[in-house]
Amino acid sequence: MNMTIDAPIDAAPPRAPVASPIASLLTAPILPTLLRLAIPNMIAMVGSTLVAIAETSYIGRLGTIPLAAIALVFPFAMLTQMMSAGAMGGGVSSAISRALGAGDRGRAATLALHATIIGLGGGLFFTVMMLVFGRSFFTLLGGRERVLEEASGYSQVLFSGAVAIWLVNTLASVIRGTGDMRLPSMTLIGASVLQIALGGTLGLGLFGVKQFGMPGVAAGQLIAFSCAAIFFLWYLLSGRSRLPLDFRAFHFERAMFLDILRVGAVACLSPLQTVLTILIFTKILATFGTEMLAGYGIGSRLEFLLIPITFAIGIASVPMVGMAIGAGHVKRARRVAWTAAAASALTVGLIGLVIALDPALWVSLFTADPGVTAAAHSYFHWAGPAFAFFGMGVSLYFSSQGAARVGGPVLASTARLLIVAIGGIGLMMAQAPAWTLFALVGGAMVVFGLSTAASVAFARWGK
Repeated sequence: MNMTIDAPIDAAPPRAPVASPIASLLTAPILPTLLRLAIPNMIAMVGSTLVAIAETSYIGRLGTIPLAAIALVFPFAMLTQMMSAGAMGGGVSSAISRALGAGDRGRAATLALHATIIGLGGGLFFTVMMLVFGRSFFTLLGGRERVLEEASGYSQVLFSGAVAIWLVNTLASVIRGTGDMRLPSMTLIGASVLQIALGGTLGLGLFGVKQFGMPGVAAGQLIAFSCAAIFFLWYLLSGRSRLPLDFRAFHFERAMFLDILRVGAVACLSPLQTVLTILIFTKILATFGTEMLAGYGIGSRLEFLLIPITFAIGIASVPMVGMAIGAGHVKRARRVAWTAAAASALTVGLIGLVIALDPALWVSLFTADPGVTAAAHSYFHWAGPAFAFFGMGVSLYFSSQGAARVGGPVLASTARLLIVAIGGIGLMMAQAPAWTLFALVGGAMVVFGLSTAASVAFARWGK
């Protein structure tokens, strides 16, 4: 990370104009524009929240063992979502928005085609990795007997369709890079509704359909995302988007891949570290028994859901920051980043405070088991107050993608991982009570948020 001040790029001569409505992202008031872009994402995240609640409710009806099993699979499921939508997806949106900000629509269109190839490759990687090594991963995390069997069955169905997940999030990122948040959001809402309906029907055996259990719940997501991927491809190829795809004019350009990967590939380290943090903590808690593991599964599920909420605001800042950087307006790019960070911290912090004061608002949706409930309540009491720092850090991570400067936020994520890993192992060896581990998680969130803010404050943005 280069600890220098910004170059006076804002004084540079204006570059080639870009067409409206893209041009408005360079001149419109920041907060109203940010909220206008974030609201469709917020609505889409309501769909994601409903999916999470519905699926956890379905699995909770199947019993405590499936609930413990989903705690083993969930970090991997969120990893593919976070990498494809937030990390590599942010790299896609960043590259396209910077090209549009510089007035180069031809480059932006070529970047979109290269992004599609990256999405296909990412999906295939996750399919092969989880089908071959998934059971071994779950065993390493402490999965045994029926818990291991349930986790493996769910994972095999879900990750057989990882290409659909990556394509949906990659193509949505292409569209978001043009400043269009509405169509991706509406499409994802439709996919969420379909996923809830199919997951419940196939998982619980509703309406006379055979009950497939956890594999049936996973099949609901696979089918829903496949339908969304087909729609996005049709939309981009039909010429209706702001940046239509034309595969007939495609040719490989190494520079295009590098433009996306220099942001996206580095950014992928952050969700990987986030999931490693959860996995290490899951492994430690597995030694406390199934009830503690299931309770933490409920708690960590809300923590993962905070990422989509901050995603709604953070990803809205990517095209605004990217286009401003592409046009040479560095000061505006920074104002966008800090405005988004404040909005995320306020929103997520409020949720964390409410749940910390009354964990039953969330926990009672999924279980009535006294042991599981006590574990989840303890987690929220200690980690909930730190959610504001988590929201600020994640939002600044997205804004840094728009500026193509993700090194600092990734290092902040590394610090969080080391705190949880080293501190967690130390507490486990000292035979500390479970609440000390939950307090450690909250402290690591605070360090992550403050470190990310410091990295953005001192990093150089612009050329």
